[in-house]
Amino acid sequence: MPEIIKITSLEDKDLLPYRITSEVQLLRWNEPQEGIFIAESPKVIRRALDAGYEPLSLLVLDKYVTGQAADIIERTDGIPVYTSDEGTLCAITGFKLTQGVLCAMRRKMTPDPAALIGNAKRIAVLEDIMNQTNVGAVFRSAAALGIDAVLLTRASSDPLYRRCVRVSMGTVFQVPWAYMSEPAPDYVGFLKAQGFKTAAMALRHDTVSISDERVKSEERLAIILGTEGEGLKEQTILSCDYTIKIPMSHGVDSLNVAAASAVAFWELGIRG
Repeated sequence: MPEIIKITSLEDKDLLPYRITSEVQLLRWNEPQEGIFIAESPKVIRRALDAGYEPLSLLVLDKYVTGQAADIIERTDGIPVYTSDEGTLCAITGFKLTQGVLCAMRRKMTPDPAALIGNAKRIAVLEDIMNQTNVGAVFRSAAALGIDAVLLTRASSDPLYRRCVRVSMGTVFQVPWAYMSEPAPDYVGFLKAQGFKTAAMALRHDTVSISDERVKSEERLAIILGTEGEGLKEQTILSCDYTIKIPMSHGVDSLNVAAASAVAFWELGIRG
């Protein structure tokens, strides 16, 4: 039977993970072991459970215990299920629970990037992308459009930060990902050593369209995306096999990185 606990005090120490606003604190929760993260909404939590993440506790609106959270509570039988009214839960979390369910979950050990991409044909590489909304959106596009894995530089936002998870709709649990130890632009050599041709998304005199048949026909391709504004580092671009762009009209020179990733993945991904 589930352990349903009606919240009586906002200061309950067991609710601390839900009160913390610092993602770094959650990341370091169990140091030196892996930390924790918060998954929000039934769909996201189900995807995390399907991917094998370990649930630690649930925070649920009263009305959802026998409603949209019922199957989750059944799947996570044995962990504490904290419940209360909407006002109390908003006071704990600091925001309105539009989906009514939060789950504290244990992180997994980050996989070795070389092993992760061993059989991949198409991968996305995020160079120093810190905006959590963009990271989450890139993962959602990667899941939908034929990308086998995502690699990130260490300066990029953590895919398990709450906003990343929420924006991705839980696809951060479906697309394999890992951090590379090499900083930008040194990681390009690592990608090439793994057998990938590298394509930097940037605007230069030697840029080719994402529809270029040479790029599309590459057996293994790493599509490299940079930050808003500054874009990729110059040395990263120079180190890549291709510099690619999305053809534009009406004088527009570029798209937001999340939108650009969706277009590039559609053109260059392997679906089916």
